[in-house]
Amino acid sequence: MENYTEINAKTVDKWVDEGWLWGRPLSARECAEARAGRWDVVLTPCKPVPKDWFPPFPGARILGLASGGGQQMPVFALLGASCVVMDLSDRQLESERLVARREGYAIDVVKADMTKRFPFEDCAFDLIFHPVSNCYVEDVYHVWRECYRVLRPGGILLSGLDNGINYLFDEYARPLTVVNSLPYTPLKNPSLLEKPLKNHDGIQFSHTFDEQIGGQIKAGFVIAGAYEDLNGPCDDGDTQDATRAFGIPAFWATRAIKG
Repeated sequence: MENYTEINAKTVDKWVDEGWLWGRPLSARECAEARAGRWDVVLTPCKPVPKDWFPPFPGARILGLASGGGQQMPVFALLGASCVVMDLSDRQLESERLVARREGYAIDVVKADMTKRFPFEDCAFDLIFHPVSNCYVEDVYHVWRECYRVLRPGGILLSGLDNGINYLFDEYARPLTVVNSLPYTPLKNPSLLEKPLKNHDGIQFSHTFDEQIGGQIKAGFVIAGAYEDLNGPCDDGDTQDATRAFGIPAFWATRAIKG
């Protein structure tokens, strides 16, 4: 089997070609709204990130980590930040280039795998914006260590985190049934690989509170803000519908500061 991160990159490319919500770049109208100061961005499906979680944008150097797609980085660039986007999906990176050309701003577009050493110098960024995406990597401790390394002292890490509940269920079974234990780690249980590969879901992982929140703290961050979020109404499948209907949070967002 090829490297799982390459499988996931190709999976995201396919989703984008099929009209995936998180692969639809901002329109010219939405960019005009952002220029006028009317904007929101999300780390998780529904709740906008509080505006006071961000530093002043003019002059700030921002890394969009696994944040391709032309949705958040255009906003930051249009508000005056110097932006770099790092992603492994060719389609998501193409969207970043498309919006930048159309709107006339500069952005550094970097194709890289976040399971490897990030291709940046130490203390290179003021802010990292990291929407829900580390569910596609097995070792999140590595991600937190690299985020800490490339942020300047006092820099901010904004992260969207899947809390794992969606991985309990077989979303293709009817009625909806709990079939998996947590943490969900298909590379350590090959029997879990057949369905997601067949259904083009990529290879995903759940991560514990200890990994997600504790991992940031272990890397040296101080957690300075947090909230929970539900599955979005735009998501497909009974798993998302059921958890949302009962108000069961499926995601966390955190604001962490490098000491």
